[in-house]
Amino acid sequence: MKRNETHLGSTTLPLQSKRGDRSAGCPEAQNMDAGSIVHIDYDLYDAGNEKLIETTREDVAKEHEIHDEQRNYEPMIAIVGDGRLIAGFEAHLETAEASTDYEFDIDPEDAYGVRDQNNIETIGQNVLMRSVRDPSTLAIGAPVEIGGRTGVLQFLSAGRARIDYNHPLAGVALRYNYNIVKVIEDREERVSTLLNMNTGRDDFEVEFDGDDLTVTVPEEMAYDQNWAYAKFSLVRSLRENLGAQTVIFREVHAPRVVDEEE
Repeated sequence: MKRNETHLGSTTLPLQSKRGDRSAGCPEAQNMDAGSIVHIDYDLYDAGNEKLIETTREDVAKEHEIHDEQRNYEPMIAIVGDGRLIAGFEAHLETAEASTDYEFDIDPEDAYGVRDQNNIETIGQNVLMRSVRDPSTLAIGAPVEIGGRTGVLQFLSAGRARIDYNHPLAGVALRYNYNIVKVIEDREERVSTLLNMNTGRDDFEVEFDGDDLTVTVPEEMAYDQNWAYAKFSLVRSLRENLGAQTVIFREVHAPRVVDEEE
């Protein structure tokens, strides 16, 4: 699970190793290099009640009756060591080998944090009503956004509302089953993957000349305001993870063809 879906604690947990052996130490394997781009299949469980929370595997989702017909089940793509994953998973991933099944538990401190009573707030119902676009959608247990913070509506009665801003998995010990199903080795494929991760597009053209990189940008991207900001973080990522030196983003604007009237 990605860090932008969480807020993380520090990495201090003792790591367990292969599936079925939670008492073992860290996997005795060559560490995954920082910057490695990997495809990961995983199942995420609540370690306390063994309820499946999330999975990338469609058969597992069906087995546990959480299958979503609208979802495309496929491995998660991650960059080892870039800090986007929850801390406990990031730490274990750095010691893993490809094509090996792992099962291990993560304490709340190394996952989504412990529950903090200071993150639970009681406000006036009138404040709540002014803060949501459509008050008719309010429901106990539903997410609400108040002052730029997203929480869960816990209570609404007698003119008062209680909002819990803790992460939904705060205080929960997690269990991961995972397998690194692919490590991307080809340099141009690594660039294309980074571009796709940051833009959701797979139609860039990529070319290396030594360590210098030229990326031909799809024409319509030039009109995307987000692209102007995204490319600066991409340059940093391309240099840190692929050793690229000069990075050129090339825009090609083909002439418009106008049909002549007969």
